[in-house]
Amino acid sequence: MGRGRAKAKQTKVARELKYSSPNTDLEALQRELSGSDGGGRGRTHDDSADDDADDRWASSDR
Repeated sequence: MGRGRAKAKQTKVARELKYSSPNTDLEALQRELSGSDGGGRGRTHDDSADDDADDRWASSDR
């Protein structure tokens, strides 16, 4: 019985997401994509070596 109100809210949110024009910080996006943010948060080669060992769902028959 309450489906109409929920569907109307979902439709409203979807319409806002589709037609809104959020302000985008293009300079921050360019820094992030070029990797020159200097934050040191990126993954290194050593980080990727441990991924399968740490993943409890990783298959052991590889």
